[in-house]
Amino acid sequence: MATGEEIAPALQDSWGDFWLFRFFVNAAGYASIVVPGFLLIQYFKRRNYLETGRGICFPVIKSCVFGSEVKSVHQDDGSLPPRAEPTESSTARQVFKLLFCAAGLQASYLTWGVLQERVMTRTYGATEADPGEKFKDSQFLVFMNRILAFTVAGLYCALTKQPRHGAPMYKYSFASLSNILSSWCQYEALKYISFPTQVLAKASKVIPVMMMGKLVSRKSYEYWEYLTAALISVGVSMFLLSSAPNRTVSTVTTFSGIVLLAGYIIFDSFTSNWQDALFTYKMSPVQMMFGVNVFSCLFTVGSLVEQGALLESLRFMARHSEFTAHAVLLSVCSACGQLFIFYTINQFGAAVFTIIMTLRQAFAILLSCLIYGHTVTVVGGLGIAVVFMALFLRVYARSRMKKHSKKLPLGETPVQKV
Repeated sequence: MATGEEIAPALQDSWGDFWLFRFFVNAAGYASIVVPGFLLIQYFKRRNYLETGRGICFPVIKSCVFGSEVKSVHQDDGSLPPRAEPTESSTARQVFKLLFCAAGLQASYLTWGVLQERVMTRTYGATEADPGEKFKDSQFLVFMNRILAFTVAGLYCALTKQPRHGAPMYKYSFASLSNILSSWCQYEALKYISFPTQVLAKASKVIPVMMMGKLVSRKSYEYWEYLTAALISVGVSMFLLSSAPNRTVSTVTTFSGIVLLAGYIIFDSFTSNWQDALFTYKMSPVQMMFGVNVFSCLFTVGSLVEQGALLESLRFMARHSEFTAHAVLLSVCSACGQLFIFYTINQFGAAVFTIIMTLRQAFAILLSCLIYGHTVTVVGGLGIAVVFMALFLRVYARSRMKKHSKKLPLGETPVQKV
């Protein structure tokens, strides 16, 4: 009897720690908010509330359900402010800006990567007599990241001039839901695979992004885009299949880790394509950041409260001040990194930004191997080289195509790309 009573809580804990069980529990929490919201939107549309509605709530409902503007004819009208071209007289200033952007992006995301692996794979409060405890709730970390990003984006929008917002607010919820699910999969995957494996898998998300682009946005691609996507998949496969015999349990690529990585890539691919479609409304990137994070905070805090996990996570923070510092710094790096992304693309364009972030991925793998002792075989190293070669080839080919498209006669238009 005593043995049976001891086994029951152990089984309950093991089920509670299983990632698939937590995924469905989190999804049920999101559904408790999404389903009533969907029914309310359908109710207001069926009642033709835009024509018949009155009262104090009318502006809020109109903004959330119907929006205040039609879509822009051209996507470029509101997606990004015009990028200032550098002049000869300001070369030194442009170099300084480029170094500032590169340093800001590298510092933000390299620190974020190191802390992410530390929080998800190491224990807190370990002593000679006590092995310590690991933090288990990935959703709370997603909530911490989103609440700070929401605050930063809100302050930025309040203090700077932004385009008049016209998109129905509920449309942000689709990107928000896929974004928090992709972030959750990203954190959760570190319990089963190494950080270098995760970085290489992120690089391979070009392939599902292209697939989502065909399905969601009906986009077409050039032959070199398919070629670089194939090279990336080959490089990632080389890395994943080159497991060394002496590789430790923490770095073994498990089935659960692969499934979680696949979930991350699929959800993240949908997020980027849905946001791309939303930019057909007149808005700035910071407005997009604010709108998505509003719903992200709503979904995550609602799910955490329903599960009782919010108080448990706060108790963990109270027990371990080191974890509190790591979680706050993780959120700061995430929010600052998003602002550096917008500023870099605005000043120098997407090609320069992609080069900086590709270098960041390489540095992140090196830093993780140095700090946490991950081993990489010769075949795995060749796979990493193939992936980054394909990424740089992709950036080069895209920049050449853009230069060629600028030289085309007015009547000719190149194939649309992502």
